[in-house]
Amino acid sequence: VVLPKRWIVERTLAWLGRCRRLAKDWECLNRKALAFLRLASIRLMLRKLCNPA
Repeated sequence: VVLPKRWIVERTLAWLGRCRRLAKDWECLNRKALAFLRLASIRLMLRKLCNPA
């Protein structure tokens, strides 16, 4: 059964997947992968704040 809010999570993961560094699993350390995920999230939030359309 598909949950009603599932598309929000899938859309967010698709946006993060567009970042080149996160598209493949290159990182050996979880700490490093988490740092790049955090940077991609910050970049996404800044883009949404600076270009409200």
